[in-house]
Amino acid sequence: MIRRDFSERDIHMALDGELPADERAAYDAWLDANPEMKARSARFTADRTALRAAFAGVLDEAVPARLRKVVLGEAPVKAAVPRSRWWLAAAVLLVAAGGLGGYLAGVDGIGQEDPAEDRLAEQAIAAHVIYAAEKRHAVEVPASDKDHLQTWLSNRVGLKLVAPDLTANGFQLVGGRLLPAGESKAAMLLYEDGNGQRISLFVTTESTENAKGTYAATQDGPEAVYWLDKGYGCAVVGSLPRERLNEVARNAYTQLVNGLAS
Repeated sequence: MIRRDFSERDIHMALDGELPADERAAYDAWLDANPEMKARSARFTADRTALRAAFAGVLDEAVPARLRKVVLGEAPVKAAVPRSRWWLAAAVLLVAAGGLGGYLAGVDGIGQEDPAEDRLAEQAIAAHVIYAAEKRHAVEVPASDKDHLQTWLSNRVGLKLVAPDLTANGFQLVGGRLLPAGESKAAMLLYEDGNGQRISLFVTTESTENAKGTYAATQDGPEAVYWLDKGYGCAVVGSLPRERLNEVARNAYTQLVNGLAS
């Protein structure tokens, strides 16, 4: 099996069918070992599907000769073309040629959300996908040792962490674990309802402006309700109806903020 360092560029190559066959096994192993990149790959795949669906009516149409000549540099541009229109023209050409894939999804600054918000949500969803499905090893410290869990995670993450009581929302604490989060650390708290449905709370330090929102890496996958506030970032992740997930997030957020102030 080929062994080398992979990067986001390889994700785009894999999506476009350009990754060498003899590197596929090593690439898949790299994704499994890097939850953040695995979530990013899922997101790019969803973007690719959505883009192809949006342009389904024109994929088989011939690219206008005038546009092809301009993009390929075979004809002079008679008037200044605004940058946004240039990228639109390039997008049409690339879709028609079947080579869009992960390329546009990876262009810096084009139609992307704030990187810090993206990164937080992707890390939270990746952790949830991996550990929420685990039966015996989902957490490192069980809820039966809640005091130790809170103290341990607070010391390791670098902020006072109180495990929210979500019984009013129908969820009981299963436990928690410590996770890497870029150059820092994150705490993940796992909860479960009476039907075995699980949600997770992902908390890490985040020095950025205040923000909040929702994020989904794939259309049918779990969703994250996140916020960045008071020097930390949090995300509640689950596959619940959005209204219920928002209710859980508001409850968790209130208790976390109160815990920081106490």
